[in-house]
Amino acid sequence: MLEEANVKTLEKVVVRFSGDSGDGMQLAGNIFTNVSAGIGNQVSTFPDYPAEIRAPQGSLGGVSGFQVSVGNKVHTPGDHCDVLVAMNPAALKQNYHHVKPGGVIIVDIDSFKEADLRKALFATNEPFKELGIKAQVVEVPVTALTKEALADSGLDNKSILKCRNIFALGLVCWLFDRPLESALHFLRKKFAKKPAIFEANSKVINAGYNYGNNIHASVSTYRIESDAARPGVYTDINGNTATAWGLIMASEKSGRPLFLGSYPITPATDILHELAKRKDLGVKALQMEDEIAGVCSAIGASFAGNLAVTSTSGPGLALKSEGIGLAVIAELPLVVIDVQRGGPSTGLPTKTEQTDLMQALYGRNGESPLAVVAPSTPTDCFKMAFEACRIAIEHMTPVILLTDAFIGNGSSAWRIPDSDEYPEIKPRYISAEKAAEIDWRPYMRDDKTKVRYWAIPGSEGLTHRLGGLEKDYNTGAISTDPVNHERMVYTRREKIARIADDIPALEVLGDEEAEVLLLGWGGTYGHLRTAAQDMCAEGRKVAFTHFRYINPLPANTGEVLRRYKKVIVAELNTGQFADYLQAKFPDVRIERINKVQGQPFLVEEVINGVTRIMDEK
Repeated sequence: MLEEANVKTLEKVVVRFSGDSGDGMQLAGNIFTNVSAGIGNQVSTFPDYPAEIRAPQGSLGGVSGFQVSVGNKVHTPGDHCDVLVAMNPAALKQNYHHVKPGGVIIVDIDSFKEADLRKALFATNEPFKELGIKAQVVEVPVTALTKEALADSGLDNKSILKCRNIFALGLVCWLFDRPLESALHFLRKKFAKKPAIFEANSKVINAGYNYGNNIHASVSTYRIESDAARPGVYTDINGNTATAWGLIMASEKSGRPLFLGSYPITPATDILHELAKRKDLGVKALQMEDEIAGVCSAIGASFAGNLAVTSTSGPGLALKSEGIGLAVIAELPLVVIDVQRGGPSTGLPTKTEQTDLMQALYGRNGESPLAVVAPSTPTDCFKMAFEACRIAIEHMTPVILLTDAFIGNGSSAWRIPDSDEYPEIKPRYISAEKAAEIDWRPYMRDDKTKVRYWAIPGSEGLTHRLGGLEKDYNTGAISTDPVNHERMVYTRREKIARIADDIPALEVLGDEEAEVLLLGWGGTYGHLRTAAQDMCAEGRKVAFTHFRYINPLPANTGEVLRRYKKVIVAELNTGQFADYLQAKFPDVRIERINKVQGQPFLVEEVINGVTRIMDEK
């Protein structure tokens, strides 16, 4: 029995796993997240790993972390953690400041020898005192206990040490009363082809759980409250996987086969990996020789009638720009996924930013308008990937889907939707019969939407050409006539603008009497919404809205912004969306909160920024 005096009941808790890049912190964190999502908790994760392929063992530069918040009303991975697992001194030194006052730090004390302390640049042999740690420190001989549990396993020492993370996971599962059956199911699936490794991890996770029972009187444990969830099948899903699945749903709902032409790049590569597994669903995923080949293969697939997609990150988006311009002038449906990371150039390849917005909006030669959308959470990546495909197909345009490393790698609990929850996507086909009836030409359009018809090559009577040279508005033949060119430029622009009639209106949350509006776009949603809620709870009148449709903006954007004396845009760049809105609505006062550190916002950073702006005279 747990001693109630040591049990903390919380609405939500935050755990941070940290260790060397080879210590399996991402795996331990993912299993804990899956287990929590499976029992109905809301979850939000933040994998934080170094860019180095393998930094020296025990060094500060090689620390890998995984933070997860589980419980009720979870919108972010949390600013600070209730429990920190530190597998070595370097992990402790890099992460101790994340722990809340009165929290718990679990360390593998076997890894805190003098040599280990020196690698982590400690000046003394008393690391906890040197760092001034006030939290509850639980010194666990993880390495020794793992070796003891596997003494008769027949595994070599290297293989045994690889199981240390699972011992720590077992201890954390005990700490938060997580069912081991779910964790074991995950391990059994992961090591299905390596039964000896599964058996070893099964022993070790039980050993960690049982160790927790033996120390229950000396450390706080946690009970997590949660609301009743909507009935359904739930899973933990990261943004990149959700994006891939949203594309598959769009393929099914449009009746168009899905094609992905892509080139591996961090942090977008998992989309390619996931779709490459889905041949059973008719997906064609090709790894091309470079970014240019990726977008060009997708353009060819689109011309041939496929739902065509290419995925990348910021540097790859730059390389694809000429190809995207070709899709704009040819007016072909194309989805370009940009999982943003820190730049410029190679920059911070494993860290998150929102610095590709202007590139997405304007980063092509000539007047080259297209649609831009941005999911707000890992699970929203599914819906907005679907929506990007719908807009691309129904409006015959390229669409850039801007996710980022935070939501692409991060995960949330997701209820798998029923198929009928998503609408049919209706391609604007032209049939041979209709073409003959109206004397069809390639750029013949719908008068209301300005969308041209999609002719599938190989269909009798629909022979046509598309290309990068300007075409005549009426005949589709190559044209250098200046008046015709201007007409085509404005027509392409107007086609994108009219998408605003086909997207949801902007919604506002928070205090209805507020004079201050906090807003953001994309993956900052959870932090900004939580900040606004916390400020309202403290009596500060703040309203909140979030943009998922960037170009065009929702039709009511101007009306919403003009309601407030101050509009505050918080984003992970130097003010790109704020500049965009200020240009669109010069009569609106735009204030800014910016962060460009390769890290997501902390809620307290947003609150401090909003408070400062509100209190300015």
